[in-house]
Amino acid sequence: MSKKKTILVTGSNGLLGQKIIYALKDIQGVFCISTSRGENRMRIQEGYVYESLDISDETEVQRIIEKYKPDAVIHTAALTNVDACESRREEAKRLNVDAVAFLIAACKKYNTHLVHLSTDFVFDGEKGPYVESDIPRPLSYYAETKFQAENLLLESGLSSTIIRTIIIYGVVDDNSRSNVVLWAVNSLRDKKTITVINDQFRSPTLAEDLADACIHAALNQSQGIYHVSGRELMCILDIVKITADYFQLDSSYIKSVSSAELNQPARRPAVTGFIIEKAERQLDFRPHSFLDGLALVKKQLLLVAH
Repeated sequence: MSKKKTILVTGSNGLLGQKIIYALKDIQGVFCISTSRGENRMRIQEGYVYESLDISDETEVQRIIEKYKPDAVIHTAALTNVDACESRREEAKRLNVDAVAFLIAACKKYNTHLVHLSTDFVFDGEKGPYVESDIPRPLSYYAETKFQAENLLLESGLSSTIIRTIIIYGVVDDNSRSNVVLWAVNSLRDKKTITVINDQFRSPTLAEDLADACIHAALNQSQGIYHVSGRELMCILDIVKITADYFQLDSSYIKSVSSAELNQPARRPAVTGFIIEKAERQLDFRPHSFLDGLALVKKQLLLVAH
């Protein structure tokens, strides 16, 4: 009988982390270790082991990797608030760059494959949608940290997968994490006016779809960079309007603004979107359409409410 594969996940309290744990714990032949800062916030706590882990603490990272000697690590933990990264640069570097260096060093000792999550924001948005070989040009400090982490991995010689993705949406157990879809639903249900950008284009990515790609990469030790997102490239304003229509909410509360008017602290690329053919071919990636993704979110919101 073949030995169980051990997979460790960082950031397991986050949206993507939770989806990966829930999918992994039911896969035959996989032993799953879930790690995050503080307590385990997942509703189901059986079928995997939980360890509290601060990824910015080198000693802790080494200790946990040494304890479990995983076959693969799926690294989802990061500081992803783009404007916060702009103002809290030391923290952003510690969580988004230094932590990756710590993981690389620990994984090297045990021949552990590392699946690392990156972002469409490594590009400047001048010529989306992008393929994996397009040249990154980060516009914000967040994007810069994610690009630096990619380079650390590519130069390390470690067996690794870099998965770049685009705005992830979905539902977490305690409904504590927001994303563009939940923000729109919750705000419009409360009849709050929301300001939505009308000149940035993205491909929203269902968390379950992204989790599947991460797991495939971990189990098969896929090498190199992959672009993983939804297929549809849409204006963020349209993403919110489609969500409002699907949930039968009043879209008169949606106020359209330009990037210049919104004037966020960090610059964002205007048009990203990905060509996902490589992920379809090599990671067996089959994303839901945005409407099918919204149907799943609707079902899950009903479950979380009970």
